[in-house]
Amino acid sequence: MTKDQKNEVIELLKEKFNQYNNFYITDTESLSVEQVTNLRRSCFDKQVEMKVAKNTLIRKALESLDSEKYAGLFESLNNVTALMFSENPKDPAVIISSFRKANTGDRPTLKAAFINGDIFVGDNSLVALTNIKTKNELIGEVIGLLQSPAKRVIAALLNHAENGSTATETEVVAAAVEVVTEAAPVAEEVAAPVAEEVAAPVAEAEAPAAPEAAAE
Repeated sequence: MTKDQKNEVIELLKEKFNQYNNFYITDTESLSVEQVTNLRRSCFDKQVEMKVAKNTLIRKALESLDSEKYAGLFESLNNVTALMFSENPKDPAVIISSFRKANTGDRPTLKAAFINGDIFVGDNSLVALTNIKTKNELIGEVIGLLQSPAKRVIAALLNHAENGSTATETEVVAAAVEVVTEAAPVAEEVAAPVAEEVAAPVAEAEAPAAPEAAAE
């Protein structure tokens, strides 16, 4: 590979690292050509980009962007490395787990993952990564928390009307307000990190694909 070709790969990798907040570093050594093809197909179906490149070029790309930010990943750059880029933080983990079950093996192995600024190292992190809550899932939980008090209020009002309660309307409304007030701090606590996540910049459009470098 010429110097210009190496620089081209480095620039492509830099674009991908800038584009995605989530990427996995995996070891695909010992996988057959057919298995790699099937893995790529699984990634494509989940809109996960899979790129194979030399470890030295991956490291240079990361160092040129922010060597301190990505320092925890450098020791994982060994053997054959396939990168998986994804908007969804847990999709690559799900793909890896499903692929290993289908092929009764331990490849690809998770060497490390960078998830929204957090670094996970080692294959033993795979289970935890498959259980990560996505942005939409967190938002759904917040909506559920916000809806729960409203449902309880409606149930209380219906119960009041159906059972001919002696409580005055004022008392029922006061009880309803109390229910909502009690639930508000919980909803705010969950909503805060979600709101911060939603406010994060949207990743730039996918850059055109370029020739991949041979694995080191």
